[in-house]
This record gives sequence, structure tokens and C-alpha cells, in this order.
Amino acid sequence: MSEKPRPELVIDGFPGKRRPRWVELATSADHKDLGRILICGALGFLFIALIELLLMRLQLAVPENTFLSPVAFNRLLSLYGTDAIFLFAIPLALGLFYYVTPLQIGCRGTALPRVGQIGVALWVAGATVLYAGFLFTPSEAGINPLAPLSELAFLSNNGVDAWATTTGLCTLGFVFVAIDLLTTLRNMRAPGMAWRRVPVFSWAAAVSCWLLLVIGPVLLAALTMLMIDRNYDGIFFADGSGGAPLLWQHLSWIFFSGAYMLILIFAFGALAEIVAAFSGRPLANRGVVMGSLAAIAVLGTLAWMQNMLTAPIGIGWMYFAMLMSLALIVPFGLIVFNLIATLVGGALRIFEPDEDFWVAIEG
Repeated sequence: MSEKPRPELVIDGFPGKRRPRWVELATSADHKDLGRILICGALGFLFIALIELLLMRLQLAVPENTFLSPVAFNRLLSLYGTDAIFLFAIPLALGLFYYVTPLQIGCRGTALPRVGQIGVALWVAGATVLYAGFLFTPSEAGINPLAPLSELAFLSNNGVDAWATTTGLCTLGFVFVAIDLLTTLRNMRAPGMAWRRVPVFSWAAAVSCWLLLVIGPVLLAALTMLMIDRNYDGIFFADGSGGAPLLWQHLSWIFFSGAYMLILIFAFGALAEIVAAFSGRPLANRGVVMGSLAAIAVLGTLAWMQNMLTAPIGIGWMYFAMLMSLALIVPFGLIVFNLIATLVGGALRIFEPDEDFWVAIEG
């Protein structure tokens, strides 16, 4: 009786030397690697933002303090605001979405990995431009450089240009990541996983990405108009020359209000998953929580005028902003009551990691 042939492994040449880990991370398009870059980078910039905040608080601790000059304080304030929003909060949320969502919906990767890789690279480039500003002149225009005070007539240095470049690159990168995640959620869910069955955290990722696709181009348009005003004699925000200074406030606060809602949606999505897992039962009403997350994205963005405290807005628009702000109470309350109901009906337990958990984390 003849012996069955055995399979043979044939290779051409010897395997090459493995590249260093940082090179693999820098060139990888895998969603887990890109998620790690966003998460670790965001936590690093959080540390820098806390140092900037500490320096500003030291200046404000004593009346008539000379620890920081007025110009240095304005520069730290501008760096802190950009760092906290564009380099920490939004990237941390997107990084966790990017890492976890494909795993939750049962796909091996994202639909457009190179688009996500470009998005992360744009974010890294934006962060580099922001802190490279110390080589010439950092921005002195504050967290939200309101026009026309950020126009060339009031700030003739190139600090505002660096700020606009940073925020533009970061925002464009966020839009690219959102496109990749939305395409993945739309086309690569596991068989049988309808939208109503998607995990709450993945649903929060979808809502956040749709929100970014709306508010991101709004800020990019505002930044483009500001750069044209500063460098090409534009009059978009020039008061007295046919421009509209309030236009910058409307466009910028639409983005910032939506960005704050994105962070809240991320937090509520994570809380919903954590509470359900550690109480040992599903959410009291998943549909209500998912609908509330979508409502927060819409109502919170439509309430952008609540931030324009001193702007000459018509009384009708003031009532509109007030009603949108008040309406936010409903979805917030529904989510909180659902979390409480989930805890009350479950058996809360404390997580104790075992050896297999740490092995999986290190792997």
C-alpha cells in the first residue's frame, strides 16, 4: 500500500529581517495599528495640554503676576485649545472607534484602509505644524480666533496661518477616517447584523462619523475663507468691506458644537457597553439609547448659537437656539435612565483580569 503524498512548503529565498515595530506602525494600514497611533498620540497630547493648562493656572493664581507675559499667555491659550480638541478629544474618540468597531461588527479590517491611513497621516502632519510654530510665531488669537480680530490687520504675524493649517489638516484627516469607518459599517457587517442589531458602541461610531461628515466641511470652508482673507485680499470676514464678521462665528461654532456632541456620543456609547457588560444583562431599551444618540448629534449641532453670547442675533434665532438646547435634555435623560434601569435590573460585578486577559493585551 503506497504512502499518501505529504504537502511540502516551498519558499523562494530566505525570509527577510523583520522591520522595527515603529516602522511597521508608521507604514501599516491595519485598523488596529492606526487606532493605536490615534489613541497613544491623543494621550500624549493630553499630557502636553495639562502642562499648558498648569502654566496658565500658575499665571492666574496671584493678582498682578508676571510669571507669563500677556503674549505668552495668549499663545499658551491658543495651543491649549487646539491641543485639547483637535489633538486629544476627537482623536481619542476616533481612535477607539477605529480600533473596536471592525471587531464588533465581525470584519477583518476596514473597507478603505488606505483612506484611513491618509487620515491618520494628515492628523500627524497637523500636530507637527502646530508645534513647529515655536520655530517662528505661534498663534495668539485664542481657542477660536474670531474674525475680524484674526484678520491680517490685527495679527500680522503668521501664527494664525499656522493655526488654520493645523486645524485644516486635522479636520480633513478626521473626515477621511469617518469615510473609512462609515463605509466599513455600511458594507462589511457580519451576515444577519442589521442596523438595529449593531452594538451600541458601533452605532455611536456611525452617528459620530455622519456628524463629522457634516461639520468637518463647514470648518474647512471657514478656514479656507480665513486664509483667503489673510493672504489673498479676500473680504469674507472683513467688516466694512462687504464681509460678514458673524459668518465666522456661525461656521466655527457649528463645528465646535458638533465636536462637543461627538465627544458626548462617544462617552455615552462606551458607558452603555460597559454598564451592560458589568451588570450582566442587556440594556433596558437599546432602541431608545440608539435613537437618543442620533438625536444628540442633531439637536446639539443645531444649538450652535448658544455659544454666541454677545453676537447681535435676531430674537427668533435666539429662541431657536434656546429650544434646541432645552430639547437636548430629553435624549440625555433617556440615556441616563436606561443606564440606571440596566444597573438596577442586573447584578453588578467588578472586573478582575486574569492571565489570559493580559496575554491578549500584550498580543
